[in-house]
Amino acid sequence: MPSRWMTLLTRWFAGAAMNESVVTRIHLDASAEATWTQMMFYEEVPGRPPLLLRAVVPCPVRTEGSKGSVGATVRCIYEVGDLVKRMTAIEPPRMIRFEVLEQRLGIEGCAIARSGSYELQPRGDGTDVLLTTNYSAYLHPRWLWRPLEKLVTSQLHHHVLQGMRAAVAPEAVALALSERAVEPVKAR
Repeated sequence: MPSRWMTLLTRWFAGAAMNESVVTRIHLDASAEATWTQMMFYEEVPGRPPLLLRAVVPCPVRTEGSKGSVGATVRCIYEVGDLVKRMTAIEPPRMIRFEVLEQRLGIEGCAIARSGSYELQPRGDGTDVLLTTNYSAYLHPRWLWRPLEKLVTSQLHHHVLQGMRAAVAPEAVALALSERAVEPVKAR
């Protein structure tokens, strides 16, 4: 979205920050160990993001750094700006949590990412993956903007989780895309 639109949104609708959370779940037909090795951030997913994401968030380019240890940082480079994440908890192959230290994407007057996590839960012959994003939202009234923010965040989660699905089970990609196996989960 052009920065002038973000400037106008901020000028017309910005208010006090409200903390929000979006959680999305997917079931992968792979072990938690195999899923863990293919865990990726939004900025690492191959392929072009969906149209809605490209319209609202700058396009990701690459990451620099490692998410392999607590305290490690990853700089996520976008076509316009960057984001820095620090790993705060890692329990292979069960969970990884991170906090966002810096965000410079041109959307800070609307929303700022604060933290996130991936939880892997063995279920049957596969693994459930829960992807959580926590952010501060500034656009008001909340009843108007919250559904759009949740839609955009869910689309981002869907893109990431489908990228992970493709990485752990390439032959199942076509089936997964047709079934749309990603479902939003209500915030805790």
